[in-house]
Amino acid sequence: MSSEPIHEAYSFVCLRCGHAWEGAYDIRHVRDAEGRPRAEYRVRGGLRVPSPLTAGTCRVCGGRRLRILRPGRVRSARPASR
Repeated sequence: MSSEPIHEAYSFVCLRCGHAWEGAYDIRHVRDAEGRPRAEYRVRGGLRVPSPLTAGTCRVCGGRRLRILRPGRVRSARPASR
């Protein structure tokens, strides 16, 4: 498994309230205690967080239905009325 982190960024839009944000992550591929491969996601400062791709939650309304886009897409994903 690679010990060098992979840098990834994503744009998110909540399908419940429309809130949009971006997040950047350092991803490391590691093995768990049983030797199975898994990915560890960390944000700035090294804080470990759940995968935003499978456990994402809107920080405004708590909604769990998110649209995930390439980084830099938040502005184009927001409705024109906002």
